Amino acid sequence: MDKLVIKGEQTLFGSVQISGAKNSAVALIPATLLSDTPTVLDNVPVIRDVLAYIKIIQDIGVKANWSGNQLTIDPSGVHSLPLPSRKASQLRASYYLMGVMLGRFGEAIVGLPGGCEIGSRPIDQHLKGFRALGAKVTQVDDMIRLVAPRLQGARIYLDEVSVGATINIMLAAVMAEGLTVIENAAKEPEVIDVAILLNSMGADIIGAGTDTIRIKGVHKLHGCYHTVIPDRIEAGTFMIAAAATRGEVLIDQVIPKHIEPLSAKLREMGVAIFEDHESLVVSGRSPYTSVDIKTLPYPGFPTDLQPLFTVLLTQAEGTSLVSEHVHLSRFSHIQPLIKMGAKIRLDGRTAVIDGPTPLVGTKVYAEDIRTAAALLIAGLIAKRETTIIGWEQLERGYEQLLFKLRSLSVEI
Repeated sequence: MDKLVIKGEQTLFGSVQISGAKNSAVALIPATLLSDTPTVLDNVPVIRDVLAYIKIIQDIGVKANWSGNQLTIDPSGVHSLPLPSRKASQLRASYYLMGVMLGRFGEAIVGLPGGCEIGSRPIDQHLKGFRALGAKVTQVDDMIRLVAPRLQGARIYLDEVSVGATINIMLAAVMAEGLTVIENAAKEPEVIDVAILLNSMGADIIGAGTDTIRIKGVHKLHGCYHTVIPDRIEAGTFMIAAAATRGEVLIDQVIPKHIEPLSAKLREMGVAIFEDHESLVVSGRSPYTSVDIKTLPYPGFPTDLQPLFTVLLTQAEGTSLVSEHVHLSRFSHIQPLIKMGAKIRLDGRTAVIDGPTPLVGTKVYAEDIRTAAALLIAGLIAKRETTIIGWEQLERGYEQLLFKLRSLSVEI
């Protein structure tokens, strides 16, 4: 069994360059299939989820070629084929092929991503949007079939803010007849990134980044050149790691505005942050003051960074509250941290953290990407070695993470 062994009591020093955003890339790649001509995506992270997506689109006739971090996608040979659940389950973002295939071919047959069910929260808002545009939705076993020979623009109110549903509806609506209005839309930078790509391809989308997006349908889209935005979650990971280890790290190729919610909380704790146009320096200090956070859709505190920030709060003086309001099941990091010595108790959707508490390295298991990242940071500040089983989860969302850590003087 593969394992990651981290030497304890380490301090990060140096500089690191942030890769392209995973959550943008896995939406931008399927979006390019709406064109008949090639699109060049630059700053694409070479990570497991992206490679899995490329394999999926190659299976339906798309040509994809790498040159460094530049990806050229030629969708001229794409054809509509059922995407079995064994492929769809490889990554949740496969659901974007529903909107793409529906928009381009008027039909999509896609396996349930990650084993979701119709009516379940992960995809019900997506299907609500497709139905509003005129699609008939049926389910046979673990496959969803969407049929709409002619999509018609509609006014769609999302019952809950969803990045995936917002993007998926945009993908389906760009070539629908008439005007589509998405209300209570997600405002995340990744939504804006997809809208910029689609507009560069010839779409007519306004309002991305606000809670109301308007899409005027067009008849055809064309290829273009587009650069993926920096990954704000990767940037946040290194910011929290620098703070937790009381190090000093220059984080380059970032958009500071995208990580303001994290920067504000770090400063509130006592971390020093110096911002420039496309970089920032995080300097760890001691002691840290306890703070409360509540995860919310952007521009609130990002749920993806909650497990990592929880590790940092174990080193703060006093009691901190971490309330999870986006993914209520995102607490799989709590038990491993308790095993390492953290004083944390769960009260519904809130974790109560008493600190500071010394952490002690041991063998722990990571169920997902963010838990693995959180346990990695815990291992850096713990006494003695920490062994992480399931660390390969990190390869799904972080490009060359171990290489970057070693460049910051980490022994791992």
